[in-house]
Amino acid sequence: MARFFGNVGYGETVEATPGVWVDEIVEYSYYGDVLRNSRELREGQYLNDDLSVQNSISIVADQYANEHFFAIRYVEWAGTLWTVDSVEVLIPRLLLRLGKVYNGPTPAAP
Repeated sequence: MARFFGNVGYGETVEATPGVWVDEIVEYSYYGDVLRNSRELREGQYLNDDLSVQNSISIVADQYANEHFFAIRYVEWAGTLWTVDSVEVLIPRLLLRLGKVYNGPTPAAP
């Protein structure tokens, strides 16, 4: 079982200006384990096939993660941001199942 250390991105929808809603992203770093490491190539649906992984990463959750697991948008793993398809709460851990490459908003650079 491989070890994991990386950022997890949380998104909260906020009103930027009246009537305009955007995702505000914050990142926190976590330790954990890579429980499953596999990929899936979806053929024939698109001109350029989508790369998708079916990895499961178990992170040691802190209080913030346990209270905001529903807002997890992505995980930074292997140099790429991956969409979190599902989260399973297994106190004191969260089991994150990854999917496609994440192309959404990220935190603003400091």
